[in-house]
Amino acid sequence: MARTSLSGFPEWLPDGRIVEQAVLDHLRRVFELHGFAGIETRAVETLEQLESKGETSKEVYVLERLQALKERESGARPSHERRMGLHFDLTVPFARYVIENANDLDFPFKRYQIQKVWRGERPQEGRFREFTQADIDVVGNGELPFHFEVELPLVMAEALTTLPIPPVHILVNNRKVVQGICEGVGVVDVEAALRGLDKLDKIGPQGVSEELAESGITGEQAATLLAMAEIASDSPAEIRARVAGLGVGGALLEEGLGELCDLLATAGERMPGVVIADLRIARGLDYYTGSVYETVVEGHEDLGSVCSGGRYDSLATDGKRTYPGVGLSVGVSRLVSRMLSVPLVRATRKVPTALLVAVIDEDERHRSDEVAARMRSRGIACDVSPAASKFGKQIRHADRRGIPFVWFPGAPGEPDTVKDIRTGEQVEADSLTWQPPAEDLAPRIEAIG
Repeated sequence: MARTSLSGFPEWLPDGRIVEQAVLDHLRRVFELHGFAGIETRAVETLEQLESKGETSKEVYVLERLQALKERESGARPSHERRMGLHFDLTVPFARYVIENANDLDFPFKRYQIQKVWRGERPQEGRFREFTQADIDVVGNGELPFHFEVELPLVMAEALTTLPIPPVHILVNNRKVVQGICEGVGVVDVEAALRGLDKLDKIGPQGVSEELAESGITGEQAATLLAMAEIASDSPAEIRARVAGLGVGGALLEEGLGELCDLLATAGERMPGVVIADLRIARGLDYYTGSVYETVVEGHEDLGSVCSGGRYDSLATDGKRTYPGVGLSVGVSRLVSRMLSVPLVRATRKVPTALLVAVIDEDERHRSDEVAARMRSRGIACDVSPAASKFGKQIRHADRRGIPFVWFPGAPGEPDTVKDIRTGEQVEADSLTWQPPAEDLAPRIEAIG
């Protein structure tokens, strides 16, 4: 990543951008294979809309015309324009989009959205003020079947496990399980319990017990909740047995446990070992109403969750209809940042160019331009040498950029030749028919190690 004067706004070098673009193209391809339609919403929303999510409103970047700002500072009459801010996630704009276009959408509506978002938090590794997210959601009109809670994490698992990164695990929990256990032990303030459990990794079991006590949760109740948080497995039978060992029951718990185990069973058949139930997950359960998901990269747990989401029974409502949904969001910039910094991957070249056409003499540049035009007409990315210097210098120009082939126009009456500068092999070639090997047609990303 290039150094910038403003922290939290990543700018990749050309080879880093190739890595990022490869990740974006891969995600888009997988999402479309599973029937998701791409949309893009505007970058700004009204402050009323952005503040509807509450706890993140303080992170919003407010958008204002310079003239309006100057008028307000001078004490002039304030503007009556609606105040706007940059969106800090893709869920709030998607909710508005669904309501405004409900009559034209086909439900259940499956959408993917890949865009920049802005969030005014303190920059640190993997956290930026401007970053790219990739979301998938399925939203229904009035109802949404449970099977979508199984489908979406498997789609995301397929997208992430087929990237050249270490193994990925999708951790799942269910609001109904946690709430059912809370109710079973007599905890009334479920939200307080969730807030406390969410801090388990930061302050430890003793710290959580003390925080729960401040909310009126007894030591015995806290002990059961902490025991629940230790339950993790990809086996439905083990999850059932360990939950039963807590000595808690109830209809809501059984409903949530059934959903969680159904998800594990299906995932175990389709992608063994990737989806794991982890009852420690509490983040987002105050918002989500069913399944909730977090994603970690093996060996890079310090990065935190690179993809999260869950089921919400009220994505949006227009007063007459309610639109339940389930979705996941990948922090693309967070993931790419780690892929580049370790590094986990490398681009096979810095530029899209597969072929550099050499220039024999500036008076003959038009011949090189003609060759390049023929190549481009057949979908081969190529460039023409910037100067008619010695061939060795033109080859070095290609080599520095990772361009694998150099084309040499022949002298009058002689054939053109093309050279693979990696192997040194040089052969006669026709610009109307020559094609680079498929693996060299475009830059690729490769795992390191």
